Amino acid sequence: MHCSVRGKGEAVLLVHGMPTNGRLWDGVVRDLSRNFRCFIIDLPGMGGTRALPYGAAYFAQVAEQIEQIRTRYQVQRWHVVGHDGGCAIAVQYAHLFRKRVGCMALLSPAIFPDLRPFFLLDLLRKPVIGELLAPLVHACFWQIAMKRAIPELENAAQRCSFQKTFSGPVGPWKLMRLVRWGEPESVFKEFPSILREIDCPTLVVHGSRDILPESFAARGAELIPNSHLIELDSGHFIPIECAVEVAENLAAYFRSRGMETGVRRGTSHRRKTATPTARPELVPVPAAH
Repeated sequence: MHCSVRGKGEAVLLVHGMPTNGRLWDGVVRDLSRNFRCFIIDLPGMGGTRALPYGAAYFAQVAEQIEQIRTRYQVQRWHVVGHDGGCAIAVQYAHLFRKRVGCMALLSPAIFPDLRPFFLLDLLRKPVIGELLAPLVHACFWQIAMKRAIPELENAAQRCSFQKTFSGPVGPWKLMRLVRWGEPESVFKEFPSILREIDCPTLVVHGSRDILPESFAARGAELIPNSHLIELDSGHFIPIECAVEVAENLAAYFRSRGMETGVRRGTSHRRKTATPTARPELVPVPAAH
């Protein structure tokens, strides 16, 4: 598994979702690495990591690969952050290796059985139709949908990096295989039960303009006993749109060890911010950038 490391201090593992890669965290790492040692991975089949066969044991296998990275770098304990489908990896890792996790953060968690794939990508999941429409869906997804989701010029390099994994003559069908790997009803069947067993302080972040329903973040915060829910003015790609705010909230939460949420089990809290530049007052955050 490809992993890059930046910064010094307490270790933080950053897990992207699909179909992105570790560059999702560029803006977050720029600020977070000033006080934390950031480990940025590419999940199998994306970025610089070779594909892993999809199956029932996929999450556990990826968690084991992450544990090998921890051992390789002699990290005793780290905070774990996930976005989108990367939240499933983060949760599975925290479940299997709970002694190795300090705090956890789940941004736009796509981890429930009632998850519905993005309508454009859902076409790729249909037999025969998916194979035939793969080139057209591929072009529409990257040239229209992703450019609308990540429109700013300064983020173009990240968006192009995501697309590069699925470029070339077989790129459309590579994307098709990724979105076909499992049905949410079965893939995430056990996750509600797993969330109830998570014992590390967990920050859940929802984007007010996210394509995922707010109920996903709220449900995650309700199920995890020691959790804190905040909302940022953002679309789905929270680490890109609100990189500064994400970095500040992660740093503050990790420094506090989730003490604000550790008073009573089973409680969760929510705080909104009106604009992307406003700082949610989760815990005191540094004034300097």
